[in-house]
Parts: sequence; C-alpha cells; structure tokens
Amino acid sequence: MPLLKKPFGRGKEEVETVESDQYIDLGQLTFDEGSPLSGKGMVKIAEIYRYEDVSAVTQPVYNGNILLIDYSAIANDSLTLKRITNELKSVARDTNGDVAAIGRNFIVIAPNGIKIDRQKIKGGFT
Repeated sequence: MPLLKKPFGRGKEEVETVESDQYIDLGQLTFDEGSPLSGKGMVKIAEIYRYEDVSAVTQPVYNGNILLIDYSAIANDSLTLKRITNELKSVARDTNGDVAAIGRNFIVIAPNGIKIDRQKIKGGFT
C-alpha cells in the first residue's frame, strides 16, 4: 500500500502569467467618491463678523473638515470674541476635536482624529 495516494504536483492551481507590457489608462478610471466639495478632510476657510455667524460657520467641522476662521473684523470687541471663543470650544468638545488660536486673527478647529500642534516650526537661515 503506497504512503501517498496522490503524486506531488497534482492539485496545484495553474498561475496565470501577466505580460509586463500591459498598461492601465488612468484617464479612463472613474471613482465613486462623490463631489470633492462635499468630502471629508478638507480645510475650509471662514470669516466671522458677528456672534450670530458662528452656527453657520462651524457646520463643516461637524462634517469632518478642518476650519480656519478669520475673526479680524471683531478682534477689537473683546466681549463678542470671548463668546465666539467659548462657542468654538464647545464645538471642538462636541466633535471630540481640537481648537487653537493662530496669530492675532485666526482660529483653527479640527474634528475628531486631528490634533493641533501648538509648537511652531521655525525657519531660519543656515
């Protein structure tokens, strides 16, 4: 009685060989991602002129986008600026994101999964 009933080599699937001269035309490829304007992970830019603008401006953060807000129009109104800052902090808390001021007139809000590094990268002459 033989030890092996099947000889070696049987039962192996044949591997198709691929020619090295095959190319894919990238121009003909289509992707079903939707509109790039509605995608997540974009950096949106907004301006705030009054406290009432906050709710309309912060919607992209809830959609997963990073928001850069220019508040230079109300930079001298400390009461309105404090109210807006508190509202933006609560948006960051709601989305489990992060918020930070940049310079004198900008605030960045990042959604969940993106943290803002507070250390500046300084360039210099070497």
